[in-house]
Formats: sequence, C-alpha cells, structure tokens
Amino acid sequence: MEAIKTEDQFNEIIASKDPVIIKFFADWCPDCKRMDMFIGDILEQYNTFGWYEINSDEVQGLAEKYDVMGIPSLLIFQNGEKLAHRHSAYTKTPDDVLEFLQEELG
Repeated sequence: MEAIKTEDQFNEIIASKDPVIIKFFADWCPDCKRMDMFIGDILEQYNTFGWYEINSDEVQGLAEKYDVMGIPSLLIFQNGEKLAHRHSAYTKTPDDVLEFLQEELG
C-alpha cells in the first residue's frame, strides 16, 4: 500500500480513471493496527486496484472533507469522486472488508 503524504498527491491519485482504494488511518489507532494484520491477503485478492493509505493526522483536512468520522476507513474513488465508503465500525474483520469490496468492485 503506497503512502499518500500531501493533499496534492491525494487529489492526483483520486483523479484516476480506474477505481482506487484509500485507507484512512492514524498511528495511535488500535483498530488500524488490527487491520494491518489481515489486509495483506485482501490486497493480493484485489491487486488489480491501486491501494493507498493516508495518515489523517499528517495530512489534515481530508478526513473531514470526505466524512471520515472513524478510522480505519476505506474509501473508493474514481475520476475524483468518492464512490463508496466503509466506516471504521465495519472494517474490523477480513470478512467486513471483503464484503465491502465485493459489493463495490465485484
């Protein structure tokens, strides 16, 4: 998963004509660390998509702009538009994340 370090980089990535998946996280977040333990297998299953992560404490303002109220959250963007959003309460298990990706990306 490639790290996004600036708002400009974020805007460039979400402008992709293909769907991209972005994980919002923070270093202090225990649920984020739990997700890191299982996300690798999911990345392999969905390796045709670009995967990125953004530390919401380091790049401020984007979480608020895209209604990220809890972390980790997964958002799918295409052509600069947010297509889908899975809030933190529903990203605690591999099954939660896979269900979201299957619903949104097939």
